Formats: sequence, structure tokens, C-alpha cells
Amino acid sequence: MTQRRATATAHANIALIKYWGKRDEELVLPYTSSLSLTLDGLRTVTTVEFGDLPADTATLDGEPLHGTALTRISTFLDLVRERAGLHSHATVTSRNEVPTAAGLASSASGFAALAGAAAAAAGLDLDARALSRLARRGSGSASRSIYGGLALWHAGHDDESSFAEPIHSPLDLAILVILVDDSAKSVSSRVAMRSTVATSPLFFRWVEDSARDLEIALRAVAEGDLATLGETAEANALGMHATMRAAVPPISYFTSGTQEALAAVREARAAGLPAWATIDAGANVKVLTSAADAERLAEWLRARLAGLTISVDYPGPGIAIDKG
Repeated sequence: MTQRRATATAHANIALIKYWGKRDEELVLPYTSSLSLTLDGLRTVTTVEFGDLPADTATLDGEPLHGTALTRISTFLDLVRERAGLHSHATVTSRNEVPTAAGLASSASGFAALAGAAAAAAGLDLDARALSRLARRGSGSASRSIYGGLALWHAGHDDESSFAEPIHSPLDLAILVILVDDSAKSVSSRVAMRSTVATSPLFFRWVEDSARDLEIALRAVAEGDLATLGETAEANALGMHATMRAAVPPISYFTSGTQEALAAVREARAAGLPAWATIDAGANVKVLTSAADAERLAEWLRARLAGLTISVDYPGPGIAIDKG
């Protein structure tokens, strides 16, 4: 066949109201709906080219992928091939400007970019909602990275009803990323989710609480109430990590650096700075604040967290696809 090629750029998103746990592994349907902010400084650029090849190949940052990582990409490409009626293999080339598997949403930007590039290269004409649904099949949080700014992922009850959509707000937000550890985490999010759902006595209580948290957060977003959004986001994240620590065996991503960063965020808030922490499956701490206060807060935290890298990220764009 004639080779088909496309490149997509997608940005990572940080969940303010978390996604944790799947009630359908195959369709990647979550137990909870979630709210996120796509960031400008964390992105993945992926090129997909279908052609007359003996097998799928993939590289990440110049290194060939093998084993589970390659299988996960090929399985996702099978979804695209099935929809497009293609039987060709593909070459996938990705560059990640997000530390991989470090709790900084690299899978969100990675599979959103893969979805966009693969769909375009295969000749599929998908609108944003359809692309969000497709990206979800690779990584749940990728459904939200199709959009810029704030995005709401509806948990749904089947493939059609589980998708993300953009949310508009008068809030002008920023997120600081406190890089505690950029190495790959010891327990993957997928494994940790399964274990938490199966063994944590706190999990389903957190699911109930998270539904309430989302209602409060969406109201705060609509009303421009940063303090309520921040308080709710921080409580939701800490609740999620509590469910993991109650799993059997316990799962904890926190390090001494994580605890130090969390303490600094609390101190900043006590000093009158708008600062609320959120943490995904990893040691790194993200801090929600206003765009107007972001640089001042970053300097305040750098003075107290010597040796840790602190970056300032603002709302980023939705996916961009180049079919050339």
C-alpha cells in the first residue's frame, strides 16, 4: 500500500479530581468521572506511518521499544486498523517531553498523541469526542488530553458514553510541578489500580466521596472560586492515596521528598499564598495556584525546597495533528 503518515502533538494533563480504578478493563471505563487541566510545558510528539512492514515498530526518545510497551502500542493500533479497514503495520516514533512513568501523566499525552497520529495516518476523520473515546482505550487519562485547558471526563457506562469534553471557567489557573523523582515508579498505575480496587476497604467509599468532590469542583470552576477548587482537589488526591495505602499489600508512592514538598505547600498557604497540592501515581507534587501568583509562589517554594526542580506550567492547548 501507499505509505500514510501523520504527526500529532498532545500535552499532559493533571487531574484535579482524580481517575483511579477501572470497572471495565477492556473498554477502560472508570469508576469515577474526573476533572483535569492540560498543561503547556509537558508534551509528547508522535509520528505514525503505515506501510508494507513485517511488524509494528516503535521508538521513544530514540530508543526502540520491546515487550509490554510495544505490545500495548500494537494493541492500540489494532483498534485503529479495525476501524479503518487496514492490514498494514506501522512505524511509531515518539518524543516525550514528560518524564516517563513518573506520575507526570506521560501516558495521557503519549496515547492522546498516538491516537491522533494513528487515526489521521489511517485516514479516519474523527471529531474531538470520537478521538477522546479512542485515546481512552490506550490510557484513560489520554481522553482528557485531546482538549486544552480544563476537561471533564464522563465515566459513562459504555464505549459511547465515556468521553471527555472541555470545561470553560473564568479562573486563570497555573500548576507548579515539584520534581521530587523523575525515575519510573516501582509499581505501574495499572497494577496499582487493580490492586486498590480488589483489596482496599477504602476504595468504594472514595468513589462515593469523589462524586461529591466533582460536583463541588465543577461549581467552583463555574463560579471562579479558586480556594474551593484547590481545597477539594487536595482532599480528593489525598483520599485517593489513602485508598492505596490501605490496599493489600500497601501501595505508597510518597517519599521523604514528597512529604517535604507537601509540608512546604501547607506553609505557603498559611503564609497567605494560594497553593493546593495534588499528587498522581508517583512521588512528584503538583501545586494548583492562580496564574497571577504562580511565579511568586514558585520562588517562595524554591527558597524552601533547595535541590528540587520547580517548574511553572500554564493551561496548554488541545491536540494538534499534522497530516503531512
